[in-house]
Amino acid sequence: MIEFKTVKSSRVTISQLMLPSHTNFSGKIHGGYLLSLLDQIAFACASKYSGNYCVTASVDTVNFLAPIEVGELVTLKASVNYVGNSSMIVGIRVEAENIQTGKVKHCNSSYFTMVAKNEIGKNIKVPGLQLSNFEEVRRFYNCVKQIATKKEISNHEEIFDYKSFDAIAGLKNYNVKVEIN
Repeated sequence: MIEFKTVKSSRVTISQLMLPSHTNFSGKIHGGYLLSLLDQIAFACASKYSGNYCVTASVDTVNFLAPIEVGELVTLKASVNYVGNSSMIVGIRVEAENIQTGKVKHCNSSYFTMVAKNEIGKNIKVPGLQLSNFEEVRRFYNCVKQIATKKEISNHEEIFDYKSFDAIAGLKNYNVKVEIN
């Protein structure tokens, strides 16, 4: 019998106060620190959903939308938006709250592809995804489109001849200088 789990059953939320030790040279929260938090919540979400250890297969999208300040309370919200056989796409929304004013801003949206593994490191089947509302259907279809786009890019890499005269000539449309020896 095929097992299905709801998107709701995958949800994980993490909140953390941003400290001066998390900043970059301009005094904003370092993107690398945020990426670490994103990877942690993607792992927790995928592992919770699948019931297995999960690894990051790819970081598909990381959109930094607004800077995060020291002293803000950052909340990361994750859910499984798509499942394949052993893979899951986890969507993550990052919000930062000024804890003095209560103002909340959307700072980041990210998508991680995670793969469930068994105790010997082999891919393992994950439960099917039960979609319970139209927002979940929309997110699922966005992931289907994202997967198709990744495949199209990969196919383009395989068949495009970068050494051809047309490819080199086409570079004149870009801010690039070609000096091939």
